[in-house]
Amino acid sequence: MKFITWNVNGLRACMGKGFLDFVESEHADFICLQETKMQQGQAEVPLEGYHQFWNSAEKKGYSGTAIFAKEEPLSVNYHIDAEGHDTEGRAITLEYKDFYLMTEYTPNAQDKLARIDYRLEWEGARRAYIKKLNSQKPVILCGDLNVAHQEIDLKNPKTNRGNAGFSDQEREAFGQLLELGMTDSYRYLYPDQTGVYTWWSYRFNARANNAGWRIDYFLVSDQLQPQIQEVQLRNDVLGSDHCPVILELNV
Repeated sequence: MKFITWNVNGLRACMGKGFLDFVESEHADFICLQETKMQQGQAEVPLEGYHQFWNSAEKKGYSGTAIFAKEEPLSVNYHIDAEGHDTEGRAITLEYKDFYLMTEYTPNAQDKLARIDYRLEWEGARRAYIKKLNSQKPVILCGDLNVAHQEIDLKNPKTNRGNAGFSDQEREAFGQLLELGMTDSYRYLYPDQTGVYTWWSYRFNARANNAGWRIDYFLVSDQLQPQIQEVQLRNDVLGSDHCPVILELNV
């Protein structure tokens, strides 16, 4: 099966920059999107053969996730808990016979870690949710998780230490997520690969200079490790400040 995850940074804008051509050429089984910035119905997404699932933020033009799936799921969930972490449209989970697929747009801690408390609340709620799912069947978690885990995962680790996305708290929370029995599929295949990123600032010619961060992931339950066939970070695909990540998994 082929899975795509992509923070499109506004789906309507991305559709004007080649989104449909890219996804149609890949023939993926699942297309998982973050930061759609739209409500379903604000624009037509003409992808034939896909069931569409949307979780939009209450605030218009903000956040939002979507999954386009060729196979109809057994169930769909738009919440990670009962505590209200769902008003920003940040997660969708589809249940299938042999796995759960979850897409997520993790809250950004923001400048000077202004939103770090909420970010860590989300992390705790999501860990509990993943632990519950993982006790039932394997999990495939993908999306913009808004953290570079190790120094190898961003161009300038020393100058960004403590900043949003590379704070000790966020990196530790990512490690705790892996400790639940989740594998970073890209690092499983390419543990020492450097200079590979999924997000670049629009400032300072960051993408042209490849001064980026790897913050978009496919995490899979450890028991799926032998079934990881390939992971591609498609930095050749434009249309957003993030690039798509593609997972090929034998499930």
